[in-house]
Amino acid sequence: MDPLGRNEDKLDDQAFLEFAIAAARQGGAEGGVPIGGALVVDGKLLGVGYNKRVQQGSAIRHGETDCLENIGRLPASVYAKATMYTTLSPCHMCSGAILLYGIPRVVLGENQTFMGAEDLLRSHGVEVINLNSQECKDLMEKFISEKPDIWNEDIGEE
Repeated sequence: MDPLGRNEDKLDDQAFLEFAIAAARQGGAEGGVPIGGALVVDGKLLGVGYNKRVQQGSAIRHGETDCLENIGRLPASVYAKATMYTTLSPCHMCSGAILLYGIPRVVLGENQTFMGAEDLLRSHGVEVINLNSQECKDLMEKFISEKPDIWNEDIGEE
């Protein structure tokens, strides 16, 4: 069952994004950047992750990469059927991981607060869907206004 008590087999993109949002909220509550990811295959949630750069002093633990790390190794045939759900447009690093593992579909919460490498993903045949989630936008806008230094560090800016 998902956090709202629904049967996971019947969930749609918005419902699966909720797992990534819940992970993002957890990361934010820990003092980190509130970005979450969730990997789904054949309508089943394999795992979630959230940005842990602050919490772990990591250079690479973004929501998507943390999600992949939490799930562990999978055969290429599993990734080939996966959808990565992420609360924010994936950066070049996370897009590179998506491409490396051949994940064919990415559903993002929003790209207004940050435009990642969506064109790179599309140029490699990845289907990119933007749900334009106000909740995701609100999470990021609040974080960016409260902690601009951490946000700039996260995206590699001064």
